[in-house]
Amino acid sequence: MNPNQPIGVFDSGVGGLSVLRAMRGLMPEEPVLYFADQGHVPYGPRSLEQVRGFSEAVTRFLLGRGAKLIVVACNTASAAALHHLRRTFPEISFVGMEPAVKPAAERTQTGRVGVLATPATFQGALYASVVERFANGVKLYQDTCPGLVGQIEKGDLDGEATRLILESALRPMLDGGIDTVVLGCTHYPFVIPLIEQIAGENVRVIDPAPAVARQAKRLLDALGTKRQPGGRGEVRFYTSGSATDLQSLLPNLLGENGPVGEVGWDESAMAVIE
Repeated sequence: MNPNQPIGVFDSGVGGLSVLRAMRGLMPEEPVLYFADQGHVPYGPRSLEQVRGFSEAVTRFLLGRGAKLIVVACNTASAAALHHLRRTFPEISFVGMEPAVKPAAERTQTGRVGVLATPATFQGALYASVVERFANGVKLYQDTCPGLVGQIEKGDLDGEATRLILESALRPMLDGGIDTVVLGCTHYPFVIPLIEQIAGENVRVIDPAPAVARQAKRLLDALGTKRQPGGRGEVRFYTSGSATDLQSLLPNLLGENGPVGEVGWDESAMAVIE
């Protein structure tokens, strides 16, 4: 691997931009390929097998364009496919998302923690393993926030419909005495200001993105493929949805822009086509 090769990052949509934002803050010199599978968003209600197929195809696409590391910036894809991807592509390193139950369990004072995530994340073995290992003695309140990913994909971060979804999820948790909220979907950090408004200043919100960015940097350092600091690497975006729609969201969600290419899917072969 060459240090000048890009990092590949993918998500079902714009949620992974929360991870990319953290990566750009930590490693601005790194070039990046970002794939938003907006033709299939949201992944959350889909079967684990289907999400595995999407994730493998997107990984092949990114590796075909020279990715030196793959960041699975999607909790649902990590839950469904991370182990499969590591077995299928043993020559490449992967960074995935893990619900931040461990730090939440360590920090809670009330012993009550809220977790916001998609159905597929809650059903996955990864989440069950994290809960079993780290949540002993902690009461977890879970909610799938139906419709929230769709609102964020539209760029509605603080509208009435978005507020109602979050209030419906958070009110029972707050009534139960939570003092910590875990964001188990990469879309959700974009509505942290709204979550904080609803939950109040005594509730901590844990955004996993900075930890994922640090892990990506550690891996690049260990592999000897980290680019030398200096300058700003280009980010190229791909979407299986509308390039215009994605382009319009980038300044607000990421704080920068870049070229966006539209790709398609061969559903029968489960392959990305450009």
